[in-house]
Amino acid sequence: MAMEITQVLLSAQAVDSTVRKHAEETLKQFQEQNLPAFLLSLSGELASEEKPVESRKLAGLILKNALDAKEQHRKYEQVQRWLSLDIAVKSQIRAFLLQTLSSTSPEARSTASQVIAKVAGIELPQKQWPELIGSLLSKVHQVPPHVKQATLETLGYICEEIGPEIIDQDQVNKILTAVVQGMNANEGSPEVRLAATRALYNALGFAQVNFSNDMERDYIMRVVCEATLSAEIKIRQAAYECLVSIGSTYYEKLAPYIQDIFNITSKAIREDEEPVALQAIEFWSSICDEEIDIIDEYGGDFTADSDIPCYYFIKQALSALVPILLETLLKQEEDQDQDEGTWNIAMAGGTCLGLVARTVGDDIVPLIMPFIEENISKADWRHREAATYAFGSILEGPSPDKLTPIVNVALNFMLTALTKDPNNHVKDTTAWTLGRIFEFLHGSTVETPIITPANCQQIITVLLQSMNDAPNVAEKACGALYFLAQGYEDLGTTSPLTPYFQEIVHSLLNVSHREDAEESRLRTAAYETLNEVVRCSTDETARLVVELVQVIMTELHNTLEAQKLSSDTREKQNELHGQLCGCLQVIIQKLGASDPTKYALMQYADQIMNLFLRVFACRSATVHEEAMLAIGALAYASGPNFTKYMPDFYKYLEMGLQNFEEYQVCAVTVGVVGDICRALEDKTLPYCDGIMTLLLKDLSSNQLHRSVKPPIFSCFGDIALAIGENFEKYLMYAMPMLQSAAELSVHTSGADDEMIEYTNFLRNGILEAYSGIFQGFKNSPKTQLLIPYAPHILQFLDSLYLEKDMDDIVIKTAIGVLGDLADTLGNNAGSLIQQSLSSKDFLNECLSSDDHLIKESAEWARMAINRAISV
Repeated sequence: MAMEITQVLLSAQAVDSTVRKHAEETLKQFQEQNLPAFLLSLSGELASEEKPVESRKLAGLILKNALDAKEQHRKYEQVQRWLSLDIAVKSQIRAFLLQTLSSTSPEARSTASQVIAKVAGIELPQKQWPELIGSLLSKVHQVPPHVKQATLETLGYICEEIGPEIIDQDQVNKILTAVVQGMNANEGSPEVRLAATRALYNALGFAQVNFSNDMERDYIMRVVCEATLSAEIKIRQAAYECLVSIGSTYYEKLAPYIQDIFNITSKAIREDEEPVALQAIEFWSSICDEEIDIIDEYGGDFTADSDIPCYYFIKQALSALVPILLETLLKQEEDQDQDEGTWNIAMAGGTCLGLVARTVGDDIVPLIMPFIEENISKADWRHREAATYAFGSILEGPSPDKLTPIVNVALNFMLTALTKDPNNHVKDTTAWTLGRIFEFLHGSTVETPIITPANCQQIITVLLQSMNDAPNVAEKACGALYFLAQGYEDLGTTSPLTPYFQEIVHSLLNVSHREDAEESRLRTAAYETLNEVVRCSTDETARLVVELVQVIMTELHNTLEAQKLSSDTREKQNELHGQLCGCLQVIIQKLGASDPTKYALMQYADQIMNLFLRVFACRSATVHEEAMLAIGALAYASGPNFTKYMPDFYKYLEMGLQNFEEYQVCAVTVGVVGDICRALEDKTLPYCDGIMTLLLKDLSSNQLHRSVKPPIFSCFGDIALAIGENFEKYLMYAMPMLQSAAELSVHTSGADDEMIEYTNFLRNGILEAYSGIFQGFKNSPKTQLLIPYAPHILQFLDSLYLEKDMDDIVIKTAIGVLGDLADTLGNNAGSLIQQSLSSKDFLNECLSSDDHLIKESAEWARMAINRAISV
């Protein structure tokens, strides 16, 4: 087989699909029948200089894919498979890979670099292949440039694959020395210098110790700054990428270099080519991000216990930085796409300006106003667009007091520009800016209203008129209307939008029917805005919302009846089904919130449910998600009456709970099970065996995305609350699952922010399950079944308290569980709680909390505990 692999790999790239499929099948069989021989022959192919580049490249790619996968469970399987290979086979494969780094073929070298990094990612954490870094470092000196380049590239990829804790400091120092030497201006080969600069980017996370040493840090910074002046554009770009990363990773070490960085970045922004200029702007955006975070966290009062001081770099550079950013706004592209994906210097400059405004607040306004006044009326569209963009960019950050007077002057001008300016770009940016005005400066929290009885009608007229404009302008006008409606959300009984409600709804539905509604996300924007207008409407328009039910039902019925033609048309139709289901969900929630309107809604419940079931029969994941959410809302509004829909709906509920592939659908379905439990209460019972079986199966699957597991635990609580003591037969399955998840969720030391957030989400799910189970069993003769589990639950609460890393939501749920335990188990819990390590301290801390919800839960828990102890 090894002899023929070259031919098979070439055939797998053939134009003829029959030849290609046959070759792919042969490779698959070889892999399944003899994995060690398969991997060996691929690495041999990659290493052999006699073989064609095409077969070598594919061999490397297949090898890489055999070591890595996007899905967690597949990746885990592949890692285990590699680790279980015979050591002799692995040694031979490693030798072939290292040999390939000296190949004359750039493709083969580059592929080998990536494969070595994947192997390193598996083996180094297991303390295997310890000689790898040393043997790579020995290749960086006295070798031909192409070998040096490949070796540096490999070191960079390895740093990307593993965490800093995997390599000891001595090796980190050697890697950084090799990389920084490769970046030096006297390095003759541009390829080596580029590979070294990119490798430094990946290695920066390893350089904590080196950045704490003044001499080493100075040296690294000097080499990076020199590389930003290289003659090669790619090296300059990579060097700026390093600077951006240094800005966010080592902000607190930047002060000595910031003046030099300002000088080189401002020159690059003004004069360099776009890829380099974009990174130079990005540096200042990253500094804004850091300072915004620090100021948010410490509220501007920096004391000795602040982790990182704020150096106010942006404030100090303000008067020099703002003019440079304003210049970028005039570098728009004539035909710049209105699509989401476009990114150019003007957009990057505007985004950075927005971040600067959030960092320095009011101080930016006087620096921007002259630019706006000077350019807003010029003949050249670029000047008008740049002035409008500058204004829109700085609306978040400065105080309303500072901005409101300026906005009041500008508003009339902008409404005129939106309808009369001859240029599409100017209209687009004007509509976007109006949206930002309504988002940040309009609403119940703003003291001086921008929208008054005098200008409200004009604003709505202009926005509705602009919905007939080009799709990109119409989409932004929908967005502005969305924020306009949102600002009136808390008004209660009467809203300035009420007189226009029917006209607004009519216009938005017309937009959704436009021939070109596919462009610029226009249809999506129209439905999102319609939903927001309905959500924020008041009782005065309830009758019109009821009428809207029929309109949306008819739309959904018509799209379900329409003939599906090409797969493209089908996809668009599915998207439309999803949007209509989403719209019905919002209407159901709105009308279900008060009795008179709920009664009107229920007249349509059978028809609505029937439409949702037809949507499910179409089989499309995104639609399933929207339809599921809408059914959850209908169940909540229908209450026990929802029982009659369960026989037809149950099979789709099962399908959703088994949908591992589209895990969001699975997560939404778990949420709907909770809605159904709350609506049906003990009428859920006939379906519980099936539901619990699927939920337990979901929990034990390593194919299901981890984010679905916490909601499943809290769903146990919903089921127990609904069926009370009937949950008895599930205890022996559910409790051990909760117990092992609880143990896992306690220890998070050294975890990153994302992991800590997930852990808190998981803890909350587990605690909600316990809470629902205790409340479900309360006052039942079967409460003694829970006694054996109480010590473990108290131990879980103790360890959470001692870890000191719960967020407020978890604290509130945890103290609630302590109360539930006492409330349900009474004197059986009293003595256990008294023996608990920290229940008393935890309770006292919660009783003196500033958060009134935590305090409320704690007061209830204290009463329950006192009752339990005094019995």
